[in-house]
Amino acid sequence: MIYLKSLFEFLYKAASAALFGILLLIAFVATARMGSHEFYGLFRYDYLLFYALIIQVCLLYLKLESWAEAKVIALFHIMAMGMELFLTHPQIASWQYPQPAVFKIMTVPLFAGFMYSAVGSFFARSLRLYQVSFVNLPRFANMLSLAVLSYINFMSKFFIPDFRNILFLWSVMIFWKTKIRFELYHHHFQLPMLPILFILAFIIWIAENISTFYKIWLYPSQVDAWHMVGWGKLGSWYLLLLLSLVLVLKILGKRNSNGNWLLIENKK
Repeated sequence: MIYLKSLFEFLYKAASAALFGILLLIAFVATARMGSHEFYGLFRYDYLLFYALIIQVCLLYLKLESWAEAKVIALFHIMAMGMELFLTHPQIASWQYPQPAVFKIMTVPLFAGFMYSAVGSFFARSLRLYQVSFVNLPRFANMLSLAVLSYINFMSKFFIPDFRNILFLWSVMIFWKTKIRFELYHHHFQLPMLPILFILAFIIWIAENISTFYKIWLYPSQVDAWHMVGWGKLGSWYLLLLLSLVLVLKILGKRNSNGNWLLIENKK
């Protein structure tokens, strides 16, 4: 009975932490029939922008998200938009947004950053909901270096050799001993961090397939006919998750000299 209650609490908190992303996916499906048509001078992507802003305001107003968490998410949003502008540039064209928008910067509709913000929101809210702490967390200088180089590699690989394999190896080396501690139904659990990140990357890959199926964005090979996103994207999502996690951990908590990390509850 205790394990069933713990499982129920785990699933409930997971859904709550992922609320932003779940609501976005629902909107992607619900607005699919809008296509590229204009409605009152605006387009599908514009309405998705308003919808995402409303979600953000509601999360703050209902105190489901703190201002500290919102600041982290906003930072991740800005970084993601910079990457989007580069990768959707016609000379790069890693992917494209096939439908028109009024509210956009060059090739990127403004709502796009909220898709990445949903990842940051998940991490930030999970830390609080599960009362997460970390054991044997690497030094922040090491983690930040990995995160920054991962961000750079997303764009530099078009000009120099892709060094993501080095980043994968680096991440395994520094996080091999890192454990995540969390609380469920008054019981404490501890799990290795790396498998959790791989599972989350797989979940986001599924969400990516749903998003491309409903033409939120498309990769070049999907323009003529949709197909599943390649398994290789799992690696990209893994590195993006690391980038998001490191930002969240740096801003919302504190690591001591022994490698233990704790959330700062009253951090504004």
